[in-house]
Amino acid sequence: MSKLIQGIAASNGIAIAKAFILEAPDLTFESKTVDNPAKEIERLVQALEVAKSELEVVREHTKNTLGNEEAEIFSAHLLVLSDPEFIEPIQEKIKAEKTNAEQALDQIATQFVSMFETMDNAYMKERAADIKDVTKRVMAHLLGVTIVDPSTISEEVVVISDDLTPSDTAQLNKQFVQGFVTNVGGRTSHSSIMARSLEIPAVVGTSSVTEQVAEGTLVIVDGINGELLVSPDEATIKEYQKKRARYEEKKAAWATLKDEPTQTADGVHVELAANIGTPADLEGVLANGAEGVGLFRTEFLYMGRHELPTEDEQFTSYRKVLEGLDGKPVVIRTLDIGGDKELPYLELPDELNPFLGYRAIRLCLDRPDIFRTQLRALLRASVYGNLKIMFPMIATLEEFREAKALLEEEKEALLAEGIEVSNTIEVGIMVEIPSTAVLADQFAKEVDFFSIGTNDLIQYTLAADRMNEQVSYLYQPYHPAVLRLIANVIDAAHQEGKWAGMCGEMAGDEIAIPILLGLGLDEFSMSATSILPARSQLLETNKQDAVKAKADMLSFSTTHQVEAFVRKTFPMQ
Repeated sequence: MSKLIQGIAASNGIAIAKAFILEAPDLTFESKTVDNPAKEIERLVQALEVAKSELEVVREHTKNTLGNEEAEIFSAHLLVLSDPEFIEPIQEKIKAEKTNAEQALDQIATQFVSMFETMDNAYMKERAADIKDVTKRVMAHLLGVTIVDPSTISEEVVVISDDLTPSDTAQLNKQFVQGFVTNVGGRTSHSSIMARSLEIPAVVGTSSVTEQVAEGTLVIVDGINGELLVSPDEATIKEYQKKRARYEEKKAAWATLKDEPTQTADGVHVELAANIGTPADLEGVLANGAEGVGLFRTEFLYMGRHELPTEDEQFTSYRKVLEGLDGKPVVIRTLDIGGDKELPYLELPDELNPFLGYRAIRLCLDRPDIFRTQLRALLRASVYGNLKIMFPMIATLEEFREAKALLEEEKEALLAEGIEVSNTIEVGIMVEIPSTAVLADQFAKEVDFFSIGTNDLIQYTLAADRMNEQVSYLYQPYHPAVLRLIANVIDAAHQEGKWAGMCGEMAGDEIAIPILLGLGLDEFSMSATSILPARSQLLETNKQDAVKAKADMLSFSTTHQVEAFVRKTFPMQ
């Protein structure tokens, strides 16, 4: 009888193959006092240079096989290896404590990893993974240890590992690696993102798969449900072979929808847009047939550097995205930094409750020097496409009015300088605070659009930190209170002739899509890889049926009731 191991579904698909155990190299070392610190620093520098050379090769390989977006991960790794804020403390420790390079590297890397892992933000937690990956590579060179190269795998296997670094994942040959399963990780980890790009089924976060699966054991990876079956019998194998064939048929059908408009079964058009973080993400947006960008998270332009980006640097990025979308709408969110997303060079104060603190629009209004630079860059770029500007974390009408006044001032200043600015820029807000959702009828009189940020709206409504595993059960997208707030926002927008979108993860959720359709959502913005499955689902969903079900969906008292009703009433993918 097969054993079932539960994990997190990281990349869709079914894989059936023998297990290949990818063991981490032994990087244990002795802590030593050295007589010649200069020699240790020289060893460190040599190891750093070799690691950089290797990563240049990996980056180029990734660019050729997966594309620019995935290759940018290794650009970030190369930045770490050249970052004086990371390298200099290691060298200083070697000098001051006369310790060997291995010990200094390990201690400083551990400090950085701990700092990033304690941040309540998935993106920043991934910076910890970057530090771990590059530290492992440098440490291996200091110790003279060879790191196993996954690209040498030459038979069909499922890779089983404690974790897969971005370097490991980028070197997987999808001709042979049918899938992978790890002890650690989540859907937003680099390895998960790259697995989706490679279209390799993956399950992560199983806790103990390496202890439960032996080399050569036949396994089935169910990347759709987040499960691994160990030593399946013949009947189970045949069942999953059929499931795999059905999934491949679905994928082929989705691919045909790339250039099709998004409409429901009864012919009603809705807009499917993509969420992006950098101009490098454009490739995925276009490849998946997005009808626009519903969220450009501009904070990534400010991260991984030692000073604020200049007006011209920002202008270049915004222009590239606007031109790349060729007239399709692009919603650019102004800087959403602070609290959980730190910029070391800003020296922001430590806060006991960063999610409710000095961040986003609050920081921007307090630091107009930073805000005005971004607004000027956005306004200058506006003539190159269909720009919509969105302010995040708006809690009061006064905040919106103040932010819009600054925008108007910068527009007038640019026009006075003879610089052209578009006259058709829509200015909206992100609805992520319950007070704003409740007062949506008043906001709707002044904004041009709403975009609902459900990631924060849900945690604020239910007072549950979405990064805290002990209360994660309270992070409920279909909770009736959340649905009523969303409905209030959409209704308020429509009463004033405005449109309402959603840019939180909920917009691409299979259960949420018919709910949001029934509530009247105009624009669904999601990760690029979710667009074609969502388009397919909408094609099979009748909007009139969803609208008729609205009253029922808003009448329930629990999340479970809502989900059961939706599964029973609407077609699922």
